[in-house]
Amino acid sequence: MADNNVILSGKNVTRIFGYGKKKVIAVNNVDFEINKGEIVSIVGESGSGKTTLARIILGLLKQTSGELLFDGKRRKMNSYKERLNYWKNVQAIFQDPFSSFNQFHKIERVLRDCVGLSGLSLTEAEIVSKMREAFEFVNLKYEELYNKYPFELSGGQMQRVMISRIFMLKPNILIADEPTSMIDVCSRATILDMLMKLRVEINMTIVFITHDVGLSYYLSDKIFIMEKGKIVERGNAVDIITNPQHPYTIQLLDDVPKLHEAWNLG
Repeated sequence: MADNNVILSGKNVTRIFGYGKKKVIAVNNVDFEINKGEIVSIVGESGSGKTTLARIILGLLKQTSGELLFDGKRRKMNSYKERLNYWKNVQAIFQDPFSSFNQFHKIERVLRDCVGLSGLSLTEAEIVSKMREAFEFVNLKYEELYNKYPFELSGGQMQRVMISRIFMLKPNILIADEPTSMIDVCSRATILDMLMKLRVEINMTIVFITHDVGLSYYLSDKIFIMEKGKIVERGNAVDIITNPQHPYTIQLLDDVPKLHEAWNLG
């Protein structure tokens, strides 16, 4: 019997690149379950398979074998209609915010496209109201930015625009792939707080992809540790940090100086 609390799960998910002697198993027979409304971090070093798994979840890459279930049903991505329906429910924020935007489209166009994706029939006043509300959610001023191009904004502002877009679309799941790695320290804290705000106000499920195990503890309910394409350890965030079992997890924690003492975790 299916667990109604599980919004996304994978069974024996595998992704192989290349053939023969040049074959690389990027994701190797991975099983996982993610519950509604929780934040799960997938943590690993470069090459661990975490971003490949994220792209499979998004439907940007097709798994070589295995299956994904969304809301208890096998995910289907065979037609444009099936893909569009899935992408209304599963959205992403990427590492480089500028690559996510057409540099020739003003910010207003980006937000108007979100209204189009929602399928709602709105008046011009209602559309502008929704765009203003989305900007207010991320503490940006609509009048100052709506008429600008992406290259006129800072990296932190662009990530906040991305989050305003997510706020407008209100997907069930957000995949956040290293969203703070290319912005300054102050902006990082702001982006993380806004991700938490999305979870609280919309009950959004968030899959956070990172190489930073310390950051994953701050943000997450659960942590999946990936090494060489496999999830080698998983569990409650506090348990993973305070009582790691796998040597690779211990190694990752050793790279964060005095983590336990700094957070007074015991």
